[in-house]
Amino acid sequence: MDLAYFWYEGARLMLSPARVAADVTRHSLRHPGNPAAYSPYARSIAAGCEMFERVTRRYGKPSFDLDETVVGGERVPVTERVVWERPFCRVISFDRGFLRRPAEPQSKLLIVAPMSGHYATLLRGTVEAMLPNHDVYITDWADARMVPITAGNFDLDTYIDYLKDIFRDLGPDLHVMAVCQPAVPVIAAVAVMEAQDAAGVPLSMTLMGGPIDTRRSPTAVNCLAQERGSDWFERHCITLVPPIYPGGWRRVYPGFLQLSGFMAMNLDRHVTAHAEMFDHLVKGDGDSAEKHRDFYDEYLAVMDLTAEFYLQTVRTVFVEHALPNGTMLHHGAPVDLTAIRRCAILAVEGENDDISGVGQTRAALDLTPNLPDARKVYHLQTGVGHYGVFNGSRFRSVIAPRITRFTREMEARPTTVPHLRRVV
Repeated sequence: MDLAYFWYEGARLMLSPARVAADVTRHSLRHPGNPAAYSPYARSIAAGCEMFERVTRRYGKPSFDLDETVVGGERVPVTERVVWERPFCRVISFDRGFLRRPAEPQSKLLIVAPMSGHYATLLRGTVEAMLPNHDVYITDWADARMVPITAGNFDLDTYIDYLKDIFRDLGPDLHVMAVCQPAVPVIAAVAVMEAQDAAGVPLSMTLMGGPIDTRRSPTAVNCLAQERGSDWFERHCITLVPPIYPGGWRRVYPGFLQLSGFMAMNLDRHVTAHAEMFDHLVKGDGDSAEKHRDFYDEYLAVMDLTAEFYLQTVRTVFVEHALPNGTMLHHGAPVDLTAIRRCAILAVEGENDDISGVGQTRAALDLTPNLPDARKVYHLQTGVGHYGVFNGSRFRSVIAPRITRFTREMEARPTTVPHLRRVV
């Protein structure tokens, strides 16, 4: 597998002339000055050219494009600002330009985006829904192929170290939302900080569709990892980044392999969607075609993950179930969830989630016996799958308001549990 990336880049470069020719043909057949552009035959050729160009394109990192929001009935501008940065991650603040501060409290919310192949912009809708009621921050993880190998390795231990530093630097009045994959490192980071009585422990964490204990309601994804084991993934999924990128020679789980897995899970749905887009283009239905473009511009934009992070995550979370078994280590020291006594937990799950089954996230509430019940909340959202847990109409109308209410309740109900003695 070491040279798979080189073969992929070679094939992509070989297709470049054909992709350019298809794009030129598409534009010429759609130019209003071309009489042939109005014929059904020309529209079919142009549609086929666009489909070819889009299927063979490498999609770049999208932007958030969140320029404004409404707070307390006032429309305010939103600007992005980087407030924390390391080689593999930066934290973006979405600053809102108030003319006057809103009457309702605006708690500080860090959204920890999943490091699972897609960019943080996959949570654009999540950020947009939380902006009216929170000072929102988000982790923007780096594409591993763009990080020079001299920056060192990035594994699950490093991930937890990053989170601890971010919590401390953004705290102490911080609420954290972990979407899917980061549920495990977020609760682990909080447990380590609580055990050390460290400064900056978040006031609360919202865990959404996360694989805390994948033995509960195991999904096809969980079963595949359990059956194959981390050694299989190392042999079949890890390759070297070509030296044409800043991260040349770094071992990664490449985005193009991840994308093939994403597509294979629902191949019939993607084929149907592209066939429908072709029909929309031929018929001149620009609105429907544009919705398709917007979705796939985001969905097909993928990033590489470092091999050490990916393999350690597979082994720790999906094969060994180390966190619920009490055997997870952070730099050789146990991760003890019973140390969590102050940071409130809201566990959110989707009834139809086919990635993290029902009960996997709720396990966090069972694994923290020393956290008072008054600081534990569970929400099962009916009628949604994995994506609907953090995006879409149900998220905007039900889940997002529940998260806001939870953060306000926890701020109004501070814990009376004394700090643990600092471990030296």
